[in-house]
Amino acid sequence: MRRPRRPRLPRPPRLPEFLRPRLPRTRTGQRRAVQAVMAGCVLALLPSAWMFTVTDDRLRTAADVPRTEVAVVFGAGLWQGEPSPYLAHRLDAAAQLYRSGRIQVVLVTGDNSREDYDEPDAMRAYLTKRGVPDGRIVSDYAGFDTWDSCVRAKKIFGVDEAVLISQGFHIRRAVALCQEAGVASYGVGVDDVHDTTWYYGGAREVMAAGKALMDAVFEPDPTFLGPQEPGVERALASAKQSGGQ
Repeated sequence: MRRPRRPRLPRPPRLPEFLRPRLPRTRTGQRRAVQAVMAGCVLALLPSAWMFTVTDDRLRTAADVPRTEVAVVFGAGLWQGEPSPYLAHRLDAAAQLYRSGRIQVVLVTGDNSREDYDEPDAMRAYLTKRGVPDGRIVSDYAGFDTWDSCVRAKKIFGVDEAVLISQGFHIRRAVALCQEAGVASYGVGVDDVHDTTWYYGGAREVMAAGKALMDAVFEPDPTFLGPQEPGVERALASAKQSGGQ
């Protein structure tokens, strides 16, 4: 009696020839391939290493950040015209710093590229509801990315020193870029729940670090530069006239 034959499993599909990696056959070629991979890893880590070096002693908490005249809050999206939860946390930190007397003026910088999308005005409204006087808030309507916001803070609004407020995953890049733009900066990282958005932001920073290093090296002009604006200077003058508060 014949034994039943075992069914033959189908062979796994083979990759097309042009997709198969071909390793060098000689030792010299293999060594060069390993060196190329190692060089690629070093280049990939270089932007992050630069950011950590530049910002090593520039990160603080809301409780121990040095007293500074100006705080810069970066936009982080709107939900139905209101600050997103992440942006609201940044603004809450700015309001706390103002109430504690550690800052005098808040520069809110964000996207207003469309008539129906206005981050700076939404940020201003949020801050005024939390006790920051309207006259101590200055709006930058062309802060389309971190580099643009930093350059405009320096060249347009005349900010030489500032406390930067953002999420922890973004604050190092913000401080590094503002330092390169000529703004002596301390960063206050806002703590948030580690949800999907937080992890996405952290992963995005790995790629954004490369662009940040390129911005620091080549120093491109922001999307919009324009004439200088006296908003920060006037707000500080008003603060001094009223005794800082």
